[in-house]
Amino acid sequence: MSQVKKIVVIVLILIGLVLTGCSEEEVKPTRDQQKKEPAEQVHEPIDVGNKNPDIMAPLTGEAIDEPLNNRIIAVMVNNHPKARPQSGLSAADIVFEILAEGNITRLMAMFHSKVPDVIGPVRSARPYYFNLADDYGALYIYHGAAGFIEDMLKNGAADYLNGAYYDNNQMLFKRESFRVAPHNSYLLTNGIEATATNKGYSLEQSPEPLTFTREDIKTTETASDISFSYGNETTRYVYDTTLETYTRFNDQAQTKELSDETPITLDNIFILETDHEVIDSAGRREIDLTSSGDALLLQKGYVKRVKWENRDGRLLPVENGEVVPFVPGQTWVNVLPTSRGIDTVTMTD
Repeated sequence: MSQVKKIVVIVLILIGLVLTGCSEEEVKPTRDQQKKEPAEQVHEPIDVGNKNPDIMAPLTGEAIDEPLNNRIIAVMVNNHPKARPQSGLSAADIVFEILAEGNITRLMAMFHSKVPDVIGPVRSARPYYFNLADDYGALYIYHGAAGFIEDMLKNGAADYLNGAYYDNNQMLFKRESFRVAPHNSYLLTNGIEATATNKGYSLEQSPEPLTFTREDIKTTETASDISFSYGNETTRYVYDTTLETYTRFNDQAQTKELSDETPITLDNIFILETDHEVIDSAGRREIDLTSSGDALLLQKGYVKRVKWENRDGRLLPVENGEVVPFVPGQTWVNVLPTSRGIDTVTMTD
C-alpha cells in the first residue's frame, strides 16, 4: 500500500468511518531473466513497466511503455558446435543465420528492445552481414576480419567495433577460460557506449519499424516440426501449441542460453533461398541478398509460401507485391543456398 493510502486509512479510522472494499496493491516479484553469464551478471535490459499497446518495439512489434531511441546493436555470434550454448540470443529481436565457410553457419543477432550484459562467443566479419547491419542502421560488432574486409569497414561500409582491437580488455571484450580460442571471446555490452562514443558514433538511432499484425493467421497449410540442413547438421524448429512459439534445435541439441539453459523461443521463422558462390580458396562466399526468390514464413503453427525481397536493405516476405506482416515477437531468418533450398525443407504436423 502506498504511503498516501496509509495516511487516508488512518484519518478515516480516527474520524470513525468504516473503510470497506480496500485491498493492497499486488506486488509483483522481479523476474531474474538470466541467472549468470560468463564474466557478468545480466541486468534487466529495458524496464517496460506498464506497457502501452499503442507503442511498439520497432523490430518485435511488442508493446512497450515508451518509444525507444537507442541504436540497434548487431553482433556476430559464433555458431560452431564448440561455441554452444551461446550467451544472449534469447534477448535478440532478430537473428540472421547464414553460411560462413564450409557448412557451418554464423549468426548475426540484432539487439534493440533488450540488450543483455554478455553476448557471444563473437566471431569475425563478413560483407553480407555488415551490409545487412548497415541497412538497418545498426552498430556492427565482430571479432576479427580478413584484411580486405577490414578495409571495407574502415572505408565506411558500416559503423563498427572490432574486438581484435579490444581483445580481452575487460571493458568491451573478455576471453573466457572455459572455452578455447576462437570460441571464447565475449562482448561486454556495458562497454559499448564509451567505446562507440570514442569513435564518434551515435547510439541514438531508432530504426523504422517492421510491419506487424495481430490478426489471425489465415492459411490452410500447417506444420509443427520443420527441419532442413546447411550441410553438417540438421536445423529443426518445433512448434509449441500451448506457448504458440517455436523452439530451435541443432540436430538433437536445443538452442538455449549458456547461463541458465533458457530455451530460445521464436515467433516468426523466415526461411529463404538465394544464390551462394564460393569466391576464394578459404571458402569465403558471396551471397545474393539483393534479388528475390522463394521463401517460407512460419507463424503460429501455419506455413505461408511467399517470396522474399530486399526492400530498402531489409529481407522481407512478400505476397502479390505486398509485404506479409510478422506476428509480434522474435524472428529468426535462415538464408539457404539455392542448392539446398526451400524444396529440401521437411515439414510435418
